[in-house]
Amino acid sequence: MKKADIGMIGLAVMGENLAMNMESKGFRVAAFDIDEKRVSDFEKGRAKGKNIIPTYKLEDFVDALEKPRKIMMMIRAGSPVDSVIDQLIPLLDQNDIIIDGGNSNYQDSIRRTKYVEDKGLLFIGSGVSGGEEGALIGPSIMPGGSKKAWKHIEPIFKAIAADVDGDKCCTWIGDDGAGHFVKMVHNGIEYGDIQLITEAYHLMKDLLNLSADEMHEVFVNWNQTELDSYLIEITGDILKVKDEDGLPLVDKILDTAGQKGTGKWTAVTALEEGVPLTLITEAVHSRFISSLKEERVKASKQFPKKPRNFLGDKQQFIEEIRKALYAAKIVSYTQGYDLMRIVAQTYKWDLNYGDIALIWRGGCIIRSAFLNKIKDAYQNNPKLENMLMDQYFAETIKDLTDSWRKVIATAVLNGIPTPAMASALNYFDSYTTENLPANLLQAQRDYFGAHTYERKDKPRGEFFHTNWTGRGGDTSSTTYNN
Repeated sequence: MKKADIGMIGLAVMGENLAMNMESKGFRVAAFDIDEKRVSDFEKGRAKGKNIIPTYKLEDFVDALEKPRKIMMMIRAGSPVDSVIDQLIPLLDQNDIIIDGGNSNYQDSIRRTKYVEDKGLLFIGSGVSGGEEGALIGPSIMPGGSKKAWKHIEPIFKAIAADVDGDKCCTWIGDDGAGHFVKMVHNGIEYGDIQLITEAYHLMKDLLNLSADEMHEVFVNWNQTELDSYLIEITGDILKVKDEDGLPLVDKILDTAGQKGTGKWTAVTALEEGVPLTLITEAVHSRFISSLKEERVKASKQFPKKPRNFLGDKQQFIEEIRKALYAAKIVSYTQGYDLMRIVAQTYKWDLNYGDIALIWRGGCIIRSAFLNKIKDAYQNNPKLENMLMDQYFAETIKDLTDSWRKVIATAVLNGIPTPAMASALNYFDSYTTENLPANLLQAQRDYFGAHTYERKDKPRGEFFHTNWTGRGGDTSSTTYNN
């Protein structure tokens, strides 16, 4: 029997759909799951008559693969991945390839790459974005790890990836954990995009008193502008769906948000690396506060909102909201790319930021026309420090700022929370302010802890301490934190 080009471990929806995608592109796929019923159901169902080899034992699965073996796992992140790797290692030969396609933490992929390579094998940690539909018809794929493995899996990964204008939404990201890191940042940006859209929805619903049908039309129209994206498109679709009684289904969904942790990982990484990822972090906190439903109900009675009465031109304000949403979106991606730039320096990854924007244009959840502008920015200047300094984004933000400020001010005056939009504006104002009040902050730190400070009239890197009260000495702290 002809052996398989690649094997898939894990036959839940993502693994099964990826296997079907691979088979549809002409590859022979071996399939295995620890749950024999899943294998049986797949064999009798979607895999029937296809170029797929169902297997019920790990040894048979490994034997069914052409060398060098290429084994992709689509299983729950964490200890299950380590467990399967340990079960596979004794069954494999030198230079066989283990691929983790789940939502693993990039730190785990750094560790696993070294562990697997030390055994004489190769490891790929790959982000896969697009959900079950993307897995079946074309996801965005972000592989990193053992570079030596890339030439063996590239034909398969590029064949199954989404295609935008002839460009495949898959490229080699970098060493060890780079692939899963970039996927994590993608998910963090997704948190930001979703939060910004919900804030725009909240303003239109509770301040402008628009109906779901009216907001449906707004989002359909917005999808013909710079906001053209998958998330804007599906928001329009959601708002037109009615429940059995004819009322909007969205109004009946409980307002408590779930999450799987990748947004939190992004925020934690930013804190560890000292990167101001304010918008995405606010998006994570917004999900946390949404989960306090019972407390929020009580608090709303204790602190009732004043009646909202918008007296302006609604259509004009809808346009102001659109501009504020676009401005904040630019900041969200600016912060995400800044995080990638700083962490790449930490781990010595050679990330191609234009290519990352390119592969995010299709297949993934944050796909949008806007990513073409990011691709252009980094093609024009691969060493761009901050996206706001790109000519297109700088000129665009200047045009949007007045509307952005009006929307935030109106939201504040009417008691409508806009944590992500407002944090984006605060970041923009801070980043574009030559002199921030951190001089006073440093004086305070030196006063109570002798933490020292730098002076404007002295070279950078030279530190000073003042005996502010006359009671202290001249000894300064042994540590200084920027």
